[in-house]
Amino acid sequence: MKKKTIYRCTECGHETIKWSGFCSQCGAWNTIQEVVVDAKKGKNAFNNGQTQSTRNISPVKLSDIDLNINQRIITGIEEFNRVLGGGIVRDSVTILTARPGAGKSTLLLEISYDIAKKGYKVLYASGEESETQIRDRSNRIFNEMPENIWILSDTDMDNVLKSVKKIDPDLVIVDSIQTFVLSEFSSRAGSPVQTVECANSLVDLAKDKNSPKAIIMVGHMTKANEMAGLRTLEHLVDTVIYLEGESDEQLRTLMSTKNRFGRTGEIGLFSMEDAGMVPIDNPSEFFITKREEGDIVPGSALSVIKEGSRQIIVEIESLVSQSFTPYPARIGECLRKDQLSTLISILEQRGNISLYDKNVVIKTTGGLRLSEQSVNLAIIMSIVSSVEKRGIPNDIVFIADVGLTGELKKVPSIESRVKELDRMGFRRVYIPENVLTHNIKFKNIDVVSLKTLKEVIDHIFN
Repeated sequence: MKKKTIYRCTECGHETIKWSGFCSQCGAWNTIQEVVVDAKKGKNAFNNGQTQSTRNISPVKLSDIDLNINQRIITGIEEFNRVLGGGIVRDSVTILTARPGAGKSTLLLEISYDIAKKGYKVLYASGEESETQIRDRSNRIFNEMPENIWILSDTDMDNVLKSVKKIDPDLVIVDSIQTFVLSEFSSRAGSPVQTVECANSLVDLAKDKNSPKAIIMVGHMTKANEMAGLRTLEHLVDTVIYLEGESDEQLRTLMSTKNRFGRTGEIGLFSMEDAGMVPIDNPSEFFITKREEGDIVPGSALSVIKEGSRQIIVEIESLVSQSFTPYPARIGECLRKDQLSTLISILEQRGNISLYDKNVVIKTTGGLRLSEQSVNLAIIMSIVSSVEKRGIPNDIVFIADVGLTGELKKVPSIESRVKELDRMGFRRVYIPENVLTHNIKFKNIDVVSLKTLKEVIDHIFN
């Protein structure tokens, strides 16, 4: 069969008939690779030789579409269900990416085990691990082996598609998409052509109206903490989820950045244990140090962050010590260094507390990163508590941003945050002035509305 040679950019996918040192479309250097394709099949090769004109796909009225087609597979892992918007949609394609060692394969094996116990069939295709390696991990995680999980250790996508037709599974897991190849393309595994075309074949498989399948693909992550490959891969799939967490840390965070069946920004929290990925059902307890009543420790303050649809109470700890160098240390394990330096400057100028010769270290219980501005007041108050060597009671919470003028600033969803604190039995919360509706009443919590940072410091410590 006649072959055709083209040149394609690995960054943006731009195609040209001549090789060059840089891509004329995106300007990237040394990204042009030679690709050999079938001249007759061209781009429609992944449709098994069928062009759009021969597939007989007819338009359907929007009002006639049956919503039951998108019935979800509900797993017993609530943190995973939340991120996907309520469960796995039957004809959906999801891609999961994370750093090496974060626990991708462990999480997917737990999902397979869970839905297999409910009677669903699962095909787990791995291009990176052998059957014995997967079985060995299963023995460490599970007490029994379900009958409805099939393991395929192969890098041939054609074999995966044949196995799907033979087994007819409800869920297909491909770990990872960059290791698979289609025989009709001559490029190597992991190349943009193979990765996109393999993904295309899985999308066609999932969207088959006669036999829809739920597909979960694993994608590699680059050193820049981005998904490897073309952006085309993210556009193809319905859901993109990231599993964050270092291999030496206990906390794992699952977050959706794209979701056609639910809201983005939802997170699921897991703890990496010997028994695998354990869902954190009560995050507030996980991120707060349990202390006896009346046991007050200097350098600790509480706040509330909003992650997706949930409110999480987080404990911020600070340590202020004497510096014996010209440049005191500013260490924030849970936030950006620039943000910490800004808050310290505000505290020095607006709170009249000198820190020019002090080292300041900030961290959170549980290792949760702070990206919201609502925690800024709590960060500052934890520093003040450490400087004054006087603790803040464990039933007091701070929710506010702090401006460069020292004024307390409003943050989003402040009413829902206070309601969550009231439900959990906290005694007092400090917020900016004029941010709550006047007719709102709370059962347990005392809401203190102040205007400036100096007023909060005086109210707490004087």
